[in-house]
Amino acid sequence: MEIGFSLGSNMGDVVAHMRAAKERVLSYPEVTWIAQSPLYETDPVGVAPEYADLVFLNSVLVVESPDPAEVWLDRLHEIEHAMGRRRTDDRNAPRPMDIDILYVGEACIDSGGLVVPHPRWAQRRFVVQPLADVRPDLILPGAGQTVQAILAGLSGEAVRRTDYSW
Repeated sequence: MEIGFSLGSNMGDVVAHMRAAKERVLSYPEVTWIAQSPLYETDPVGVAPEYADLVFLNSVLVVESPDPAEVWLDRLHEIEHAMGRRRTDDRNAPRPMDIDILYVGEACIDSGGLVVPHPRWAQRRFVVQPLADVRPDLILPGAGQTVQAILAGLSGEAVRRTDYSW
């Protein structure tokens, strides 16, 4: 089944972190790379003033995998932890890597802290823009319109496509 992940980094060598996270996701058995967006530099959203000057990179990675979302949630937490993320009460604190599950096929999940599709994906240009690059015509469960249409209706934070390869 197709799975879309949102990747973000705002600590340290953010480009290297993005590359390493992609490699780790793709290293699991029976995972097939399908698509990836360009890397986008984005304005911070919801961060404390002391973090407002950090560079944020965001992207979307799409894979095929037979494994369920719950297995992927555990894997993603392991990857984040191995890359130096330490979860705190500040959900928007800087971190070397943040990986969210955007969608898992056409599944709707709300169980054990896992919500799929991601509950705020359509409100975040730093997610919608890279998703539109790889799946413009996708309609996620509950969205009612394509990713491209959602992007056209968004205002707010800026996203800038970078020339970094990953």
